[in-house]
Amino acid sequence: MEISGLIAFNIVTGIATLVLITIGLAVIYGMMRIINLAHGEFMMLGAYTAATAVEHGVNIWIALLILPPIVVALIGLILERCVIRFLYGRMIDTMLATWGISLGLVGLITSIFGNVIHSVPTPVGGFNIGGYGASGYSLVLVAASVIALGGLYLLMRRTDFGLILRATMQNPRMAASLGIHPPTVFMSTFALGAGLAGFAGGLLSPISGVSPSMGAAYVARAFITVLGGGPAVIMGTGLASGLFGLINEIVSFLSTPVLGEVALLVAAIVLIRNLPNGITGRFFRSSL
Repeated sequence: MEISGLIAFNIVTGIATLVLITIGLAVIYGMMRIINLAHGEFMMLGAYTAATAVEHGVNIWIALLILPPIVVALIGLILERCVIRFLYGRMIDTMLATWGISLGLVGLITSIFGNVIHSVPTPVGGFNIGGYGASGYSLVLVAASVIALGGLYLLMRRTDFGLILRATMQNPRMAASLGIHPPTVFMSTFALGAGLAGFAGGLLSPISGVSPSMGAAYVARAFITVLGGGPAVIMGTGLASGLFGLINEIVSFLSTPVLGEVALLVAAIVLIRNLPNGITGRFFRSSL
């Protein structure tokens, strides 16, 4: 029973982590159709924001939960205004541009902070599941993933901004004819996705370490999960994260984390081969 409880706890934590890693990219790629290769670097900026704030004496919870999404959303807004807004509708060009942005951000952060690993203290202690130790911070990650998904759902379904955003993404010309300014909506959506990536980076900084190259560890899993989830941003992210997180954690527990990552990749290949449009492209088509 103790082993099964520990496995279940690790599975839930793995799913929550995958949700946090993916949700920002799901907004930018899933809704805007922008292949954002700088997604990992947005997470890295969120982690550095948290680490810098903690080093300067800011309350740990403010440093982890509040500052990273705000700072990275502002950076995303600036990048959208300076670069991305000229490339809408040109998927390959946006892919190359965001790749260049990712390289530039890595170089900039390396020149400022150095190529060393910074640490952020974990604000929550551990607890025991039977005779096994578990991290209490994992519960924070689970709660944060639920809040992120639930908050995004409420934003999209219950607010005027969400309605305008969804309408503009589906048909910008029709939205413009109704008095909506699509460039402002695009800017806001990109900033939202960047902010969610920063939120994930800040939250994951205590368990991953903070370095200029940390984003590379997350971007592949984020793209795999978004593609597996399909066009429905929230439902797709939840379902694909649940499936891939379950497979990854079970195989990692039974063998090694490396084989867990391999199993995740194999599962994604099989899924996309049989469901080219993702889970929600075949099922749950009317979901958000």
